[in-house]
Amino acid sequence: MATFEPVAQDAPVLPYQPAPGEAYMSAAQLAHFRKLLLDWKQSLLHEADRMVNHMQDDSSTFPDPNDRATQEEEFSLELRTRDRERKLLRKIDESLAQIDSGDYGYCESCGVEIGLPRMLARPTATLCIDCKIVEEMREKQGGA
Repeated sequence: MATFEPVAQDAPVLPYQPAPGEAYMSAAQLAHFRKLLLDWKQSLLHEADRMVNHMQDDSSTFPDPNDRATQEEEFSLELRTRDRERKLLRKIDESLAQIDSGDYGYCESCGVEIGLPRMLARPTATLCIDCKIVEEMREKQGGA
């Protein structure tokens, strides 16, 4: 298993261009995905801090019931967004652990390569496209 150096947080993550004949999930690809995931995580954590500060700063008691209802609805939307971000942070942490264990980029259901295009589109993907389609069909049928 390869060890990775800390990635500078100020450099932007550019789209990955594999070298001709480059092996799937090479050290360069894993380093790219690690940086991408770490930057994404940092961005989500920053946004969460911003949201908490916003809710604390804007929290006030309005005498008008309509104003209070509007504020409550805004806070409710922000909290739902925060909950989705919390779940995404967990997926990012799981993906980082998969990079460390050498399982990143391989389907957790059937073990085949997920594929670089799918991983670039969804870096937290854990299923190949075929297994994901089957999972979604089961969910639609209520069998999941």
